[in-house]
Order: sequence, then structure tokens, then C-alpha cells
Amino acid sequence: MSAPATLPAVHAAFLAQALPRLANDARIVGVAAGGSYITDTMDEHSDLDLVVAIEPARAETVMHERQAIAATLGPLLAAFTGEHVGEPRLLIALYDTTPLLHVDLKFVALPDAAQRVEDPVVLFDREGRLAATLATGEARYPAPDAQWIEDRFWIWVHYAGTKIARGELFDAIAMLAYLRSTVLGPLALQHAGARPSGVRRIEQAAPDMAAWMQSTLATHSRDSCIDALQQCVACYLDLRGTLARLVFRDDAERAVMGYLDEIG
Repeated sequence: MSAPATLPAVHAAFLAQALPRLANDARIVGVAAGGSYITDTMDEHSDLDLVVAIEPARAETVMHERQAIAATLGPLLAAFTGEHVGEPRLLIALYDTTPLLHVDLKFVALPDAAQRVEDPVVLFDREGRLAATLATGEARYPAPDAQWIEDRFWIWVHYAGTKIARGELFDAIAMLAYLRSTVLGPLALQHAGARPSGVRRIEQAAPDMAAWMQSTLATHSRDSCIDALQQCVACYLDLRGTLARLVFRDDAERAVMGYLDEIG
């Protein structure tokens, strides 16, 4: 497959250098690209998302050498592993190119490549083994669990309210951001038929909801935080109305809405 038309020059130059170096490591079976490379929606600000498939018997050794491998691919400035996003196999790297280039290198044992959230574009494949492994599974991006959200939402709203009431406004603002990325964004994107990944590209995929969600952005003032929290609730109730087979936590909703009236 040819490179995407939107592939920036800096990304193309990195791949031209990195792919042969990875191919020269006999422990590496294949490399594939994901994210905006797949959808041909890249720009100079795009990350480069790479899956590096490893010989299963050599996986442990390669995992210990990820930083050193990354350093051979370009002018590495810094890198760290992805435990904070629940993916310890991921190495998040920054390269000293012009402009700076963010590269996510996900190292996986070859059989694990079949378990994925998207269908990547294979860039290097030793004897076709990566493509064969991908063919054994299907891409599944996790959908928001609406009942899981409903079971927690009113507790989260109450927590944000207590922060506002105590004057801990930075905490309240952080909680509002959490509600957008964990609840409103995924539900809005799912409703729009887009990938429900936080608030990623919501301005393009769900512009009406994105416009509404601007009202959930608070400044460092009590009144602004209360207004934003109430708008979060309003957005959620609107989105919840599009969902089926939910057990509503009516008692919690009623009690928390009463609490917001008290502190408002």
C-alpha cells in the first residue's frame, strides 16, 4: 500500500530511516502504522503510531531494550513507557526533528498483534507473518459502557460539587475535564458514529455537541464552575436519552441535583 497522501515530510523521512533499521533486527517480525496514518488525515502535528511485532521467544529481551532500539531510529530526545494509559508495552518517544516528532512505538509479541483496536497498515513484514497474524483476529475498539457511566456519574458530579463548595476550584476544573473525556466525549462521538476516544477530534466528528461542550469549560471562579457543572449534567442527560436499556440511578440523580441547587 502506498503512503497516505497527507503524510508529512518529517514523518516520511523518519520512516525511511527507521524501517530499514528495524528490519535489520532479526528479532523484529514486522512493523505497522495506525492512527491517522490509516485514515489519511495526518498533518505536521500528528503523532506517528507504530506497532512493532516481535518474535515471541525474544519479546522479553526486546522489551528491556526498547529505549536503545528507539535511539537507533532517529535523534531521540526523551522516551517513557505507557503505564499511565494502561499500556506498559508502549514506548512514547520524542525526536529532535523539525518540527519535533512524537512517535508511539508499541512493542508486542507477534501473536498479540491480533488483538487490536484498529486495522493497521503493514509497513514491513518478514515473510508475511504479521499480516497472517492480523488475519486471525478482528479490530475491536472498546465502546463506552453506558451503564458503567450511569452507575458513577452522579457520584462524580457530587464530588465536583463538593470541590466547588470548598473553594477547591482547580480540583473542580480538573473534574470537569474528567467528565468531558470519560463521559461526554465518548458518548457524543459514539452517537456521531465516530471512534469514542475521549474528546479526540470531537470538533470535527460531533460539531454540535462540541459547541455545547464549550459551556462546560470553567474559569477559576465559583459561579463559572457551578455553571459548567450544570452544563455537564445537561449534556449528559441529553446524550443519555439516546441510549437504550439503562437502569437509571434516579435516587442518586435527584439527591445530587438537589445538592447542586443548594450550593448554587
